[in-house]
Amino acid sequence: MKISIIGAGNMGGAIARGLTFGTKVNAKNICISDLNQNTLNAIKSFNSNINIGCSNNEIIKGADIIVLAVKPWLVESIANDIKDCIDYSKQCIVSVAAGVDFEQLKTFFSDDACLFRVIPNTAIEVRESLSVISSCNATKEQEAAIVNIFNELGKTILVPENSINAYMALSSCGIAYAFRYIRAAMEGAVEMGIYPKTAQEVILQTMRGAVELLEKQKSHPEIEIDKVTTPGGITIKGLNAMEANGFTKAVIEGLKASCLK
Repeated sequence: MKISIIGAGNMGGAIARGLTFGTKVNAKNICISDLNQNTLNAIKSFNSNINIGCSNNEIIKGADIIVLAVKPWLVESIANDIKDCIDYSKQCIVSVAAGVDFEQLKTFFSDDACLFRVIPNTAIEVRESLSVISSCNATKEQEAAIVNIFNELGKTILVPENSINAYMALSSCGIAYAFRYIRAAMEGAVEMGIYPKTAQEVILQTMRGAVELLEKQKSHPEIEIDKVTTPGGITIKGLNAMEANGFTKAVIEGLKASCLK
């Protein structure tokens, strides 16, 4: 399996680095291009077996998968640069550019192109992403190959394209909402007399515990909430105070606002 990544920024670099820890792609079969030589040098310093280059057309030669890890507004110009060098019968194109749909990608490349849209979140940097994947003109084998690759960078969900924006709000945007809760909880802890660093450690471990409980018990959040909300207790008072200040409504409205129409 040979993968070429166009764009060595935060997302492209994270994909390249993450794959070197897995078993699906050997580092020597990863090629990555970027206009910034310093960015490429950093990738090479991380793993000298990764191939780097400044020419998109050069790095995609012989690749099974071509990953477009660039900003959405750059996809068309990149496509114009490489579209005549792609063997559409053998090579798959994977776009991580949010908001660039299959109709646009087919216009940029070819109606016959095997296309994937993958929306990871920034936890891909530590191989804990939730990556949402949609496909167009792909076989079941090609779908399985892309899912297996991104499973090495966290977890994946294969969804129809018409629901990808909702999942993007929940995961790609959602990680920022999780960070915002952590920050808010830290601020509350400081007001109660706890130092920020200690508060962050407590909050992170509490969140890890919550995730582990839900995954291992395979339970609904409300069931776990019931276990700690004794009648007249302090937890239910805290939950009711949060609800009175719009906690659930704020979360729902935030997700809906970040869902592209």
